[in-house]
Amino acid sequence: MADDDKRLAAEAALDEVRDGMLVGLGTGSTVAFLIAALGERVRAGLRIEAVATSIASARAAEGQGIIVRDFAGVSLVDLTIDGADEVDARLYAIKGAGGAMLREKVVAAASDRMVVIADGTKRVDAIGAAKLPVEVLPFARSFVTARLEALGAAAVAVREGGTDNGNLILDARFGRIDDPRALAAAIDAVPGALGHGLFLDEVDAAYVADAGVVTRMTRGAD
Repeated sequence: MADDDKRLAAEAALDEVRDGMLVGLGTGSTVAFLIAALGERVRAGLRIEAVATSIASARAAEGQGIIVRDFAGVSLVDLTIDGADEVDARLYAIKGAGGAMLREKVVAAASDRMVVIADGTKRVDAIGAAKLPVEVLPFARSFVTARLEALGAAAVAVREGGTDNGNLILDARFGRIDDPRALAAAIDAVPGALGHGLFLDEVDAAYVADAGVVTRMTRGAD
């Protein structure tokens, strides 16, 4: 059922894609459905190019016949579509289960619009139950761990494997985050913490599918 909802959310978000766009492709299991559906439309004549937030997504897109550009030579993206580990009614999101949150945030910042796709289990009243990933310079692992614990993380664990950037991921458990902006600013201020999974201003809309019904959430809507 979750996979069906992931596919439905991905297909609904494709309505935002137009001919001639440069599309940012996120990372994760829901984005895999997006890439497959986008590939079908490309083979049917849709003319787009893409940038990818991870090596895995780039390879998957190329396998679908989608032209993937190197983001290092790109300064502006028309639309980015990505998954989320949690998203609330304010369109605050936690991302990074796929380990690409730093690249995802950079691509989101370069995008005119960012759209999130998710199944209904990812919609929450307030973010924080999901692990908050932090990309860390390996040299600073213990230091950043201590700082995250000082900020209220009940547990911090080094994730097995690293990022496409060659860094480590620390998964921090904070529980319900009452002031996400304050926490984001505090983590941003820690030397050695290169990026984190709090997406507070980036998401413009979300397509959430729950038991076969897709809901479109937009920033600023009641």
